[in-house]
Amino acid sequence: MTAAGRRRRESVRMQAAELFEQEIKPLEVAQRLRVSRKSACLWHQLWRDGGREALASRGPGGSRCRLSPRCAEKLAVYLEQGPAAHGWVEDQVWTAARVATLIGRKFHVSYSVSGATRLMHRLGFSPQVPARRVAERDERAVTVWREATWAEVKEPGRPAGVTSASRTRLGSPVGRPEDAPGVGAE
Repeated sequence: MTAAGRRRRESVRMQAAELFEQEIKPLEVAQRLRVSRKSACLWHQLWRDGGREALASRGPGGSRCRLSPRCAEKLAVYLEQGPAAHGWVEDQVWTAARVATLIGRKFHVSYSVSGATRLMHRLGFSPQVPARRVAERDERAVTVWREATWAEVKEPGRPAGVTSASRTRLGSPVGRPEDAPGVGAE
C-alpha cells in the first residue's frame, strides 16, 4: 500500500476515535464511516485499550525487501539488459522464475517466484509468460494442415433453425408448423 493510502486509512481510524470519545457505539461508527462492523469493533477495542495512539499507522506492512536499495537499482539495470545478457537466449521474456534465479546468482539472496513478481512490480517491470512452442514446429506444415485437412475433418455446425434453451431437450425447428407436435399427425 502506498504512503497516501496508509494516511487515508489512518485518517478514518482517527475519525472513529473521535466518535468513540463521544461515546458513539461501534455499529453506528461503522455506518457513519462506511466501514465494516468488524473493523469498527476492532478499532473500538484497540481504542479502549490504548487510546488514539493504538489506532495510528504502524508503517508499511509485509516483510521488508531483502535487497538493499543499491542492489534493487542494480537489479533494474540487469532487467533492462534483457534475458539474453544473462544466459536466457531462447526467448526475450523475463519470467518471475528467471528473475528469482537472477537474484540468487547476482546477489546470493533467495526469492520465491511470488516474491520476485512483487519486487519486479515495485521496480516497474512485469513478469511475462513465454509462448510455449515445440522447437521442431514447422509453421508451413501447420498452415497447410489448417487450410486443407481441417476443413475436411471439421464437423458441420448445428442447422440454423434448431434452437433450445434447455440442455436436456433437443430444439424443435422454428417457424415450421407442420413439424409442431400434433399437427399433421394421422
